[in-house]
Amino acid sequence: MFFPRKNRVRVVIPIAGVATVLLLSGCTPTLTVSTATVDPNPTVSIAALPLTGTDIHPVTQVVVKAKLGRLIHVSVLGPKGEVPGIFSDDGSQWSATGAALEYSANYVITAEAADARGRVTSLDSRFSTLEPEKFFEANVTPSEGEVVGVGEPIVVTFNKRVENKAEVEAALTVRTSRSVLGAWAWRDNRTVEFRPKELWPGNMSVEVDLNLTGVEAKPEVFGKTSTKDSFSFRPSMVSVVDANTYTMDVFRGGELVKTIPVTAGKAGFETRSGTKVLITKERSRIMDAASGGTSEDNPEYYRVNAEYAMRMTYSGEFVHAAPWSAGSQGSANVSHGCVGMSTTDGEWWWNQNEIGDVVIVKNTSRTQTDDGNGMTIWNAPWVEWLEKSSTGPQITKPLQVVR
Repeated sequence: MFFPRKNRVRVVIPIAGVATVLLLSGCTPTLTVSTATVDPNPTVSIAALPLTGTDIHPVTQVVVKAKLGRLIHVSVLGPKGEVPGIFSDDGSQWSATGAALEYSANYVITAEAADARGRVTSLDSRFSTLEPEKFFEANVTPSEGEVVGVGEPIVVTFNKRVENKAEVEAALTVRTSRSVLGAWAWRDNRTVEFRPKELWPGNMSVEVDLNLTGVEAKPEVFGKTSTKDSFSFRPSMVSVVDANTYTMDVFRGGELVKTIPVTAGKAGFETRSGTKVLITKERSRIMDAASGGTSEDNPEYYRVNAEYAMRMTYSGEFVHAAPWSAGSQGSANVSHGCVGMSTTDGEWWWNQNEIGDVVIVKNTSRTQTDDGNGMTIWNAPWVEWLEKSSTGPQITKPLQVVR
């Protein structure tokens, strides 16, 4: 006699470590058990740099990598909280971003990663950074909060000699509210200056980031701290003195606003031709030829009270009111090197200009070749300026201005 087979039901019941299969048939089920071993260990692994240890260099970048899987959590905790970082597009790597690590500090790395089957592994790693014995510091001009003219360079002065110029230069970032092409150049082993290819644009905000933590000026001499310095440029003021026409054309924001009759240096005392930056501003100043080595019995000796004086060079070139030369202003050069004008024009010009504004002198027989006699950076051709740079030309980074 034929009896039809009842429907069978296959049931899989997980039991720790095995897969159990029950075959149920008919009214009286028969139990068939088969087992398959499941690997409890995930295949994904995690590695972190730096490795667990001490005296880690602060500029070491923390990197966490997952092999045969994706990172699902990374935390790097230091004395100032979480270290910021980003994941790669495929999730296999996390890299720290931002500033260097702190000196003599403890850090804890925790991470988790999962493989394709969802199995998770974790990492717990610890390291500490070195504690330097020697430091160097830096000072920036213009100073915090200053408003200066468009001829002013950014000057960073270090209190220790810098041997690793490229490393130090790369740690300096210039941010501006408008993009500018510029470059750093070393004046000496303790001073580096930043200027654009052309004069700075007016009405612009600037921030200088000195990311010196972890940077070595020379072996085992580290930047003491990282700081920021913010200042701004006022509207552009550029005055052009033509010794041939005995005039000064005054430009504000690139537009001619006034032409002033002037007198410049006479033969033997020619005003130096070149681009100069105003470095002092005085309501009045006693000018004594003896300060330049002229004796009182010399026919060229003078001692006068000059009003509305602004200095162009350390050697003694000023723009100032000179009522004693009123008959020559606009027609002859009769001064001992200064640019003179009437008291009325001198007062007006003095009120228009501030430290950092620019005076360009042209058409004299004497050229400004004495580098450092004032702010002479603009007299260096761009190619020559770049020869003193360790990092070359660069576009300034964007600065978000809060209004």
